Amino acid sequence: MKIKTKLRLGFGFLFVVVIFFGAISLYYMNKISVNSKVILKDNYESLKFARGMRTILDESELPLSASAKAKFAAQLRLEEANITEKGEQQAVRTLAEVFSQMTSTSADPDRQRQLLRKAQLQLRIIDELNMNAIVRKNDQAQKGVEMAATYLVTAASLCFIVLFSFSVNFPGFVANPLKEFSEAIKGVSRKNYKQHLHFEGTDEFSELAREFNAMTSQLNQWENSNLAKIQSEKLRIEAIIEQMQDAIIGLNEQKEVLFLNQVAGQLLNMNEKDVIGANTAELVKKNDLLYQILQESGNEKPMKIYADGKESYFQLERREILIPSYDDQHDLARAMKTAGEVFMLKNITQYKELDEAKTNFIATVSHELKTPISSIKMSLKLLDDTRVGGMNSEQKELVQHIKEDCGRLLKITTELLDLSQVETGNLQLNFVKSDPRKIAIYAMDTVRFQAEQKSIELELISRNDLPKVNVDTEKTAWVMVNFLSNALRYSAPKSQVIIQIIQSGSNIEFSVRDFGKGIDEQYQKRLFDRYFQVPTDGNNKSGSGLGLAISKDFITAEGGKIWVESAIGEGSRFCFLLPIAE
Repeated sequence: MKIKTKLRLGFGFLFVVVIFFGAISLYYMNKISVNSKVILKDNYESLKFARGMRTILDESELPLSASAKAKFAAQLRLEEANITEKGEQQAVRTLAEVFSQMTSTSADPDRQRQLLRKAQLQLRIIDELNMNAIVRKNDQAQKGVEMAATYLVTAASLCFIVLFSFSVNFPGFVANPLKEFSEAIKGVSRKNYKQHLHFEGTDEFSELAREFNAMTSQLNQWENSNLAKIQSEKLRIEAIIEQMQDAIIGLNEQKEVLFLNQVAGQLLNMNEKDVIGANTAELVKKNDLLYQILQESGNEKPMKIYADGKESYFQLERREILIPSYDDQHDLARAMKTAGEVFMLKNITQYKELDEAKTNFIATVSHELKTPISSIKMSLKLLDDTRVGGMNSEQKELVQHIKEDCGRLLKITTELLDLSQVETGNLQLNFVKSDPRKIAIYAMDTVRFQAEQKSIELELISRNDLPKVNVDTEKTAWVMVNFLSNALRYSAPKSQVIIQIIQSGSNIEFSVRDFGKGIDEQYQKRLFDRYFQVPTDGNNKSGSGLGLAISKDFITAEGGKIWVESAIGEGSRFCFLLPIAE
C-alpha cells in the first residue's frame, strides 16, 4: 500500500470519528434545549398570568372598577389561550364563570366577597397545577441531561481510546522508516558507504531504500577508485609547500595545525611531528612568536624576527580558506564556509634594507641641499636690494622665477626630511593642549597673502568655547596650511574657502572646503599615498606628491583620522579628526 493511501485512510478515519462524536453531541444538546424551552415557555407563562390576576384582585376594592375588570379580563384571555396541564381547563372555566358573576351588577357585596374567595381558590389551583408540572418536567429534563451526559461521556471515552490508539500506532508507519533513513544518512556523512537498508513491500519507502542502496554502492566504488589519487595529490601539495622559501603554517577550523613547512619550523623553533594536529591554544603558551603571529594577522607593519644570524623583517599574510557549503541547498553557487587559515611569513629583509638605504639617502641629500638652497634664496634677496645695484625688468622677472623655483625646491627638501623622519621612526611630537581656533587662525594668517593675491575670501566657522586638543601645534598647523595652500591653488579668483571647526563626540573636526573643480572619485583613494599627484590640465603647478601623505602621517601619529570628500564640479572638503584633551 502506498504511503499516500495510508495517510488518506488514517485521516479519513479520524474525520469519521470526529463527525460521529459531533453528531451525537448535537443531538443530545438539541434534546436538552427542547426540554428546557418547554419548561420556560408554557408553565412559566401560566404562572405569570395567574400572578397578574391575583394581584388585580388583591389590590382592587369590591366592586371592581372598569379598569380592573379590563385588566383581569385580558389576563384571563391569555391564560385561556395557554392551557397546558390536565385539570387546568376546568379551573380556568370555573374562574371565568366566577369572574362573570362577580362583575354582575345584581350581586350584592356579600355575594361578591364569596365569589372573590372562589376566584382566589381557582387561581391557587392553576398555580399548583403549573408548579407541579414544572417540577415534573424539570425532573424529566434532568433525567434527559443525565442520560445525554452518559451517552456523551461514553462516546467521548470511545473516541479518546480510538484516537489515542491511532496517535500511538499510526505515526510509526512514517516515523520508523524515516528514523532508519536518518541513521543511514548520518552513516554516509561519516563515509560509511557499505551499509544497506531493507524494506519489504511496494511503497515509496521501499523504492527509496533501493535507490539509497544503489547510491551507497556507487559511493563505495568512487571512494575506492579515488582514494589513491587523492593521496597522491596530497603528497604532491605537501612537497610543494615544503620546498617553498617562505614560512607557511596551516590551521583547520578548530585552530589545529594541519601543516608546517621546514622554514616555519626553523623560524618558530618547532618540530613538525610534534605540532601537527596540536591546538594552537596550547602551543602559544610555550611559543611567544607563534602567539604574536596569530595576534597580528591583520597588521600590515613588518615583523622583526631574529633569523639567519641577524635581525630580519618578515611580512605576515593571512588567508582564510573558503570552501563551498552544501548545507544551503537553495544557493549552492554562493554559499561558502571557512575550512581554516593559512599564515605566510615572507622574508623582506633585503627590501627593508634597500628601503632604509633609500630613506637615508633621501634624508642626507635633502639635508645637504637645504644649505645651498638657503644661500641661493639669500643671494636673490640681496639682488632685490637697490643698494647692490638696479636690475631691468627682464632681470627682475628672471630673479622672480628663480625665487619661486628655489622656494619650491626648499619646500620639497623639507617634505623629504619630514618623510624620512616618519619612515625611520624618528618623528618627534611635542604634545601640548592647544585651542583649535588658534591653530586654524595661525594657518589662515600664513596663507592670507596668497589668498589676497587671488581675491579669495577665507571664512572661519567655529564656536569660541571649543574644548582643547592635545597635539603638536606646529605640525597640526602645518597640515592646515597644506590644506589651505591646496584649496587656494585650485580655487578660482574671487571665490571662497571655508574653514570649519566643530565638536564631533569626543573629537574635534577640522575641515577646509573649496569650491573648485573637485577631484574624480577614482583618485580620492590614492590622494594620501606618497608621490601620488592628481593629473591636472597644466594650469596649476603640481607639488611633490608628499604633502598629503606627510599630513596623514602627522595626524595618525597624533591619534587622529584624515579623509577627503569631493565631487566633480562641487569642490573638495579635506578633513581630519583629533581627540579632545582630557
